[in-house]
Amino acid sequence: MKALVTGVAGFIGSNLADTLLARGWTVTGLDNFSTGRRRFLEGALQQPQFRLVEAELLDLVPHHEHFRGVDVVFHLAANADVRFGPDHPRRDLEQNTIATANVLEAMRIEGVKTICFSSTGSVYGETEVVPTPEDAPFPVQTSLYGASKVAAEGLIAAYCEAFGMRGCVYRFVSVLGERYTHGHVIDFLRKLRQDPTRLPVLGNGRQRKSYLYVGDCVEGVLTGLERGSGRYNVFNLGTDEYCEVNDSIRVISEHLGVQPVIEYGGGDRGWVGDNPFIYLDCSRIRALGWRPRLTIAEGVQRTIEYLHANPALLEPEGAQ
Repeated sequence: MKALVTGVAGFIGSNLADTLLARGWTVTGLDNFSTGRRRFLEGALQQPQFRLVEAELLDLVPHHEHFRGVDVVFHLAANADVRFGPDHPRRDLEQNTIATANVLEAMRIEGVKTICFSSTGSVYGETEVVPTPEDAPFPVQTSLYGASKVAAEGLIAAYCEAFGMRGCVYRFVSVLGERYTHGHVIDFLRKLRQDPTRLPVLGNGRQRKSYLYVGDCVEGVLTGLERGSGRYNVFNLGTDEYCEVNDSIRVISEHLGVQPVIEYGGGDRGWVGDNPFIYLDCSRIRALGWRPRLTIAEGVQRTIEYLHANPALLEPEGAQ
């Protein structure tokens, strides 16, 4: 099987590429290295069945030849900076929606029939249905990021209908694990590294979230691809548990052996569009035989251990 992975030098993309290569796939990886890291591809680049293409998805359609002969596109490239979406209103539109449109058009030109897309649990906004199933009533969107992913999902569904493609859309909770570079764990570790006596926290620390270990995430994506049926499928991917931000703070503090004074910013959310309760119903993907292997606490622990073994990732963004 031949795969093309967009965002291949990113957190999830690089882990997915390694798994595909280990299973005997031939992989073409696309990345513009705006946030991806070449070091994450050190293993892949040693494999003869891996090819790296440095490309910008916003300029992709004229270079559609990279998709030629591909069986499955795993489209993971995106702007994942939910918090600062209002500061750059076009970024989510361009990097999440327009980039997806370009990927779909390149697939159409080259006759590629299957796409796996990384969406987000943020598309549910502040739903009143918890745990939230894939067919929950669609709410008003609360973040530019979520809205851009909803638009991308709509394009995929339309291309599947119009051009006989197959789409697998995965609505992730937050993902943790090896090569993690963005989110609350690394934010807290950076802050405590600078000052172990105090920890500023956005919101009240009681936001309830579900987190998924990256290895389980990759297995979930491949399970949906291999066992799902139908032209267009949507799968939630998460654990059957959730925790408060305060719980993560406790695990991190215990690991570091510190007892910081917590300084809460106040309110029930950290930023505009921050859903204070994300908990997905994952029974649809579970019915296909997928189960997460790690608990949230174990995923947080693995993440902390990885970051301690790779301290360069704890440097302020832009300093790595």
